[in-house]
Amino acid sequence: MPLPKPPAKRADFLSRADFESQAAHRPARRAGRAEPAGEPVTPALLELSNEGTLPAAPPVAAKERAAAPAPPQVAVARPERHRKPRGNGPATLFVLDTNVLMHDPTSLFRFDEHDVYLPMITLEELDGHKRGMTEVARNARQVSRDLDALAANMPTRDAAGRSEGIALNRTGHREAGGKLFFQTDLIHVSLPQGLPAGKADNQILGVVKALVEQQPHRDVVLVSKDINMRIKARALGLPAEDYFNDKTLDDGDLLYTGTLQLPADFWDKHAKTVESWQQGGLTYYRIGGDIVGSLLINQFVYLEAPGAPSLYAKVIEITGKTAVLRTLKDYTHQKNSIWGVMARNRDQNFAFNLLMDPECDFITLTGTAGSGKTLMSLASGLAQVMDDRRYTEIIVTRVTVPVGEDIGFLPGTEEEKMSPWMGALDDNLEVLSKTDSGAGEWGRAATNDLVRSKIKIKSLNFMRGRTFLNKFVIIDEAQNLTPKQMKTLITRAGPGTKIVCLGNLAQIDTPYLTEGSSGLTYAVDRFKGWAHSGHVTLARGERSRLADFASEVL
Repeated sequence: MPLPKPPAKRADFLSRADFESQAAHRPARRAGRAEPAGEPVTPALLELSNEGTLPAAPPVAAKERAAAPAPPQVAVARPERHRKPRGNGPATLFVLDTNVLMHDPTSLFRFDEHDVYLPMITLEELDGHKRGMTEVARNARQVSRDLDALAANMPTRDAAGRSEGIALNRTGHREAGGKLFFQTDLIHVSLPQGLPAGKADNQILGVVKALVEQQPHRDVVLVSKDINMRIKARALGLPAEDYFNDKTLDDGDLLYTGTLQLPADFWDKHAKTVESWQQGGLTYYRIGGDIVGSLLINQFVYLEAPGAPSLYAKVIEITGKTAVLRTLKDYTHQKNSIWGVMARNRDQNFAFNLLMDPECDFITLTGTAGSGKTLMSLASGLAQVMDDRRYTEIIVTRVTVPVGEDIGFLPGTEEEKMSPWMGALDDNLEVLSKTDSGAGEWGRAATNDLVRSKIKIKSLNFMRGRTFLNKFVIIDEAQNLTPKQMKTLITRAGPGTKIVCLGNLAQIDTPYLTEGSSGLTYAVDRFKGWAHSGHVTLARGERSRLADFASEVL
């Protein structure tokens, strides 16, 4: 469409025809009447109103106004503040169970364009769980504050206002496009005789059943983290789903592994275009091609093919369509052992290259039982604290989630209370103390005392508000952390601090946590590609042949 002619003089106005020609988003409309040559052009006025109409026409004579056809009424498209519904039908109504709110306090705002319904018994249960200093109590208080902020913005306080619902994006959560509804009327519904009417779960089921009967034109779905609750709902013919928005990944097999195997014909395709040089005893390769699009910073690449030279390298730079690879230090050799510990396989060599890299501030190691995560982290920490003096001390912490029945309160100080949970630390220290065979019994005892003086055991309960300066922090059993707890721990890092998170996603003991919603999975997915972080998945166990076989068949 051609642009209108530029104004011939200052403060000139566009004619009505030129003005309407620029309204491309409106349907075709009739051009305005040409003004008489002797009359000055009157500017078009834009009226601000709720009705989408065309701009007001310039004043014309009464006879001309009567003869001219009325301009078509065209609705003006306005930008939406939230995402439009995917379908043409009404939005789904999700009835939230209490455990969903206590598991994820932001779940109210994570249902996109759909509506959320809260039974009154849910608010009663939230009130009963808000006292205390546990994670559940903190989540309940946060949900109560969000509900209070939403309820304070209700447009009206009569019955009509309550039935219209509260827009969930009123408090700044623009991703929430639905509305919040509270149960305001007493619902009488007939449940099977075997379900006690006074139980909270059964009251929520009654609310869902009544909503399904009252609103047949829309889908009503119960959302609960309680498996038995969902089973009872489906047995009654009511739709029920688990809460999935807390999951970082739907499938644990999609988790970033930190390594990439190069194709067997890598050298044949890139031999003529690759650029290589040596610096500091390491070889650098600058490569290009389609494979660069699948690489991330600090990702390890390897090539093991018969008849071709092996390559073990790390991606250190990605610029446009080229990437720079740097060969690794070989920690499988005795001369490069760290406190007598050598890497026994390829993945352990990758892990040692990350742990000993001063530019990597955050490292995550996952793998099966016996893959050497704790031993390598502890050996690397001792080497950088005792030998290199890069860090002042090692801080070890873990989640205190028991596998079986709790043994009750433990006496002593913070470290003495944590010592039963740190059996893995003692086992690995015993292995490291035996590596120095030439020091004798007294020498090993003195070394053991010195090592223990450089290791501090801390509890997660007292991490809020702390700042670690020049510390080597090891977070063991990190798969039992929630994403919020993981964020709390990582943000404790001060200048010069390295944090190492260890865990096995197949051994999650925290209730309601899965491989997809674990804080360790959350951290691995969010930190991949950052220049100062790295991740390695250790696929092979090295503890013993018995432990390896048990991990596979049990």
